[in-house]
Amino acid sequence: MMKKKIISASKASLVLLLCQMLSALDVPLDSKLLEELSQPPTITQQSPKDYIVDPRENIVIQCEAKGKPPPSFSWTRNGTHFDIDKDAQVTMKPNSGTLVINIMNGGKAEAYEGVYQCTARNERGAAISNNIVIRPSRSPLWTKEKLEPNQVREGDSLVLHCRPPVGLPPPIIFWMDNAFQRLPQSERVSQGLNGDLYFSNVQPEDTREDYICYARFNHTQTIQQKQPISVKVFSTKPVTERQPVLLTPTGSTSTKVELRGNVLLLECIAAGLPTPVIRWIKEGGELPANRTFFENFKKTLKIVDVSEADSGNYKCIARNTLGSAHHVISVTVKAAPYWITAPRNLVLSPGEDGTLICRANGNPKPDISWLANGVPIAIAPEDPSRKVDGDTIIFSQVQERSSAVYQCNASNEYGYLLANAFVNVLAEPPRILTAANKLYQVIADSPALLDCAYFGSPKPEIEWFKGVKGSILRGNEYVFHDNGTLEIPVAQKDSSGTYTCVARNELGKIQNEVQLEVKDPTMIIKQPEYKVIQRYGQVSFECIIKHDSTLLPTVIWLKDNGELPGDERFLVGKDNLTIMNVTDKDDGTYTCIVNTTLDSVSASAVLTVVAAPPTPAIIYARPNPPFDLELTGQLERSVELSWVPGDENNSPITNFVIEYEDGLHEPGVWHHQTEVPGTQTTVQLKLSPYVNYSFRVIAVNEIGRSQPSEPSEQYLTKSANPDENPPNVQGIGSEPDNLVITWESLTGFQSNGPGLQYKVSWRQKDVDDEWTSVIVANVSKYIVSGTPTFVPYEIKVQALNDLGYAPEPSEVIGHSGEDLPMVAPGNVQVHVINSTLAKVHWDTVPLKTVRGHLQGYKVYYWKVQSLSRRSKRHVEKKILTFRGNKTFGMLPGLEPYSSYKLNVRVVNGKGEGPASPDKVFKTPEGVPSSPSFLKITNPTLDSLTLEWGSPTHPNGVLTSYILKFQPINNTHELGPLVEIRIPANESSLILKNLNYSTRYKFYFNAQTSVGSGSQITEEAVTIMDEAGFLRPAVGAGKGYSEILFATSPVMHTVRPTFYKVQPLYPRIRNVTTAAAETYANISWEYEGPDHVNFYVEYGVAGSKEDWKKEIVNGSRSFFVLKGLTPGTAYKVRVGAEGLSGFRSSEDVFETGPAMASRQVDIATQGWFIGLMCAVALLILILLIVCFIRRNKGGKYPVKEKEDAHADPEIQPMKEDDGTFGEYSDAEDHKPLKKGSRTPSDRTVKKEDSDDSLVDYGEGVNGQFNEDGSFIGQYSGKKEKEPAEGNESSEAPSPVNAMNSFV
Repeated sequence: MMKKKIISASKASLVLLLCQMLSALDVPLDSKLLEELSQPPTITQQSPKDYIVDPRENIVIQCEAKGKPPPSFSWTRNGTHFDIDKDAQVTMKPNSGTLVINIMNGGKAEAYEGVYQCTARNERGAAISNNIVIRPSRSPLWTKEKLEPNQVREGDSLVLHCRPPVGLPPPIIFWMDNAFQRLPQSERVSQGLNGDLYFSNVQPEDTREDYICYARFNHTQTIQQKQPISVKVFSTKPVTERQPVLLTPTGSTSTKVELRGNVLLLECIAAGLPTPVIRWIKEGGELPANRTFFENFKKTLKIVDVSEADSGNYKCIARNTLGSAHHVISVTVKAAPYWITAPRNLVLSPGEDGTLICRANGNPKPDISWLANGVPIAIAPEDPSRKVDGDTIIFSQVQERSSAVYQCNASNEYGYLLANAFVNVLAEPPRILTAANKLYQVIADSPALLDCAYFGSPKPEIEWFKGVKGSILRGNEYVFHDNGTLEIPVAQKDSSGTYTCVARNELGKIQNEVQLEVKDPTMIIKQPEYKVIQRYGQVSFECIIKHDSTLLPTVIWLKDNGELPGDERFLVGKDNLTIMNVTDKDDGTYTCIVNTTLDSVSASAVLTVVAAPPTPAIIYARPNPPFDLELTGQLERSVELSWVPGDENNSPITNFVIEYEDGLHEPGVWHHQTEVPGTQTTVQLKLSPYVNYSFRVIAVNEIGRSQPSEPSEQYLTKSANPDENPPNVQGIGSEPDNLVITWESLTGFQSNGPGLQYKVSWRQKDVDDEWTSVIVANVSKYIVSGTPTFVPYEIKVQALNDLGYAPEPSEVIGHSGEDLPMVAPGNVQVHVINSTLAKVHWDTVPLKTVRGHLQGYKVYYWKVQSLSRRSKRHVEKKILTFRGNKTFGMLPGLEPYSSYKLNVRVVNGKGEGPASPDKVFKTPEGVPSSPSFLKITNPTLDSLTLEWGSPTHPNGVLTSYILKFQPINNTHELGPLVEIRIPANESSLILKNLNYSTRYKFYFNAQTSVGSGSQITEEAVTIMDEAGFLRPAVGAGKGYSEILFATSPVMHTVRPTFYKVQPLYPRIRNVTTAAAETYANISWEYEGPDHVNFYVEYGVAGSKEDWKKEIVNGSRSFFVLKGLTPGTAYKVRVGAEGLSGFRSSEDVFETGPAMASRQVDIATQGWFIGLMCAVALLILILLIVCFIRRNKGGKYPVKEKEDAHADPEIQPMKEDDGTFGEYSDAEDHKPLKKGSRTPSDRTVKKEDSDDSLVDYGEGVNGQFNEDGSFIGQYSGKKEKEPAEGNESSEAPSPVNAMNSFV
């Protein structure tokens, strides 16, 4: 058995069109084979069922068919044989069944009305055409009638009846005035579907005498005009308002029957004052969203592509301020027959089985009948291999005599379908269609495809051999395709040789040989290299190649992916490129391309041109302008110009540029005429008619262009016909019913004479019509009104002037205006590829419904909700545009585990069509993002509390959290790893039984059913001792989970095994400053080795002075800078001794402003003595208040405490280990936050005391802790706490905080 494999698109060009079907034989499209095989007739072309012909032209009824032997043709007319030979006006085209009825030489089209049917017959069967109904078109004249003037009272309704003559096909109706301008229409005045003009209420401006109804018969290209109708509106005061009354349709209900697939048009026009507004609803349902359109100011409801589901009652409601009126239209949708499965041709071998299936639907259900060779199957000759079962014919054990053409007819009262399908029974020995000894050449390591196109009945089996007597080819190194092709996926040199293809069936055997040659690949063994060359130097690029000796290579050099400049400086050798006299223009990329008949390789290099060293002795400059210009030999279309060159200025003149001025049309504007070499001083110039010429000359050398010469004398040429027509002629409609023809106007220079005009001509393409022409002037656009929507037109624009026309212009094809697409793409399907990518498919819309140039499809998609949160959010629609007639597209960037909606719309030049029904799809789960945060709080001797936030993007349903942690020793080595799985509904955890004074590293991530998300890491340390540590209360309702770990030898008794990791420390962070007028408290956080001595460096911010350095006693994490200048900005940083200059980042703070002293002069006046008494009384009151507040633990001035302490840096140590206590917020137990400095405006906040420490932090109750850090800055805590050092039972206050320093 041959291995079946799909052929990729890149190999398709090498494969013949021979692809065998599994269910039945498929005859290859080989011309020689088709000439030899017998085949029943097949109708290939026929006239439409309802064929309306022009009575002025010959009638051509088409009937073309193919078959072997070629079929003969016969016709019936009105069910009886039509003897063509007896009618001299009727002929049949040679080798065709097409009838030509000669009307132009005396025949009458009416005499040939009837129903025609064509039969094509040969020895294998007979095929028949549809019943073709021939009817001549009619465009009768309007019946004469006496039209009385219409006198109407202002505000009344009015209907102007058109009543056009009954034509075939029906005419198109429109209303115009005497000036051939369309009458304006609005909600108040509009044309009905029957052509009448309806006025909901008349106004004085409606008075006119030229209301004219026109009927256009497109088939005969004629327009009939009704006599003008006069309307006179007379006014009465006041105008009476009226509630709506329906003008059409009349009554309260009506019925409408429409066929499936057609356009349903329902109309309601109402009278009333004010003008009523029309609204449409469907009773018991909704109007189809994508197929509903409103026209004629919503008076017409239009539903395209109707189906049985559109049946129902449709109500129109007319409403104004006085009331409403309504009408119900009962719509029934019937259906002419349409195919579900049309019968298909069968090619069978003798003894095989097969079926013909004919399935159709309609409303009412169509009847299915079969014919054999055009005869009802009930009276056709019997065939024992055939059995009819309703809509199916079953064939079993067929023989060659079973060949025939079968017709399936599906019909109901609304129409019929007729399909021909033949059964062709062939017994043919194998044939190989690939040419014998065909040579295939490929490059080594590329695929080779060896063809063996074949045919036979029964279907032959194919085998391949290498060599004439080699063994059969099998194995994974070969791929055998259904069409007989042998594929060698990776051909090697030893794959070369002769390959034999053998085809056999029960009737015979045949073989064919082909040759395969595998060639060595072409290579560039020495590539061009990057070069830098001085200007005017010489450079060479090499390109040495190696190739198969039997292939002839060609070498091409490119510059910047374009051709080399065409001058003699570029010399192309066998394996190099040389550039002589290099200039700046030669700068760029040079590419060597080597091509053979089988492959191509390339290599590139860049050339950079630099300036040559200047030569000071020579001064180069632009040339001087030419002079002495002279015109000689003046003719109508030419003149000779000569001049004398100016000085070259040490750089040879390379060329002269000649420019001209048209003093008649564009005075003062110079145009380029031509260029000549620098050795030439005369030139013969071609001239145009009707131009007043002046010339000037510009000299050019390597440096640049000279100034223009003085202009020559003027020369006026004679007028002539235009030589050219306007360019860029286009025809594009701006509205659905017009064609806008545009062109580029000719210039005065191109006019060749006075009186320039344009003859604009147009006619509809593929319609035998005369040209319509107009002549316009001084415009570049003409609008043709009243065109069908988006049909092609032939257009031409010809120039003319007072002397005549330009040559005949070429025709261009334009289109009348586009309209929005009518239907939405159907069968929209979504295939979700993964959690972030989906593929959407849709069916293309019929081109006739696009109504314009198909530009592509737009896919609108949006997220409805996340399936993990079940919460909707603001809908942000995304749009992807797929150009061309594509039927699928990819939707990237989707969010996992979400619900999406999408719809598809077709796009043309006018805009977007209706949207397809919204399609809902869901993306599967993905892995979650990392948890939003991980906090470790409440450290004790043997426990830590972990709190975390759920992932920002869960991307699914969280199943659990994974916590891993391990200890880290002082040398930054990692201990054993412990893993804990935590339920997904938890948000915190207490780890107990940990080692005291130990740093732990934690790894935390979330999981869904898909897998684990990215992790977040954090580190924390258990404290050394619980002395002075306030254990946090774990209250009820906090939601903590508590995990207890038993003390193990691994964790406590035995020192664990550690693994070396990259140290993360030391580091100094969160430098915090609290400043007063002359001093500042500096605190920081440190992580790193123990027993480190710190220092503080500071200086004036913005100054270039050296940093001042202060050593910190011991390893404390705070320091007080004294002796600072008030109102000054300082910079500060903290460093660690012995850590290779390691220090923190800089911080900036500002000291408080100095308090200005008030200078009071001593006075002896009485008012001064009274003032002093008042001041003394106020001071006494102030002292009393201060005394009372001191006893209550209030705030006191700081100056007294500063004088009482000589060294504020001296701090008491803890009694147990001599270390300093950590500072913390006693309420939430969080580390001190960075940024507790002076406010951003560099001013000290004043509240109760101008000199209180409470004002140096950002909070209102900021205090110094006993270790010198500034705490309580956010909490405002006032309850009592136990104090260490100088023990006190008082509530914390600035005074007590300062007492802790001594």
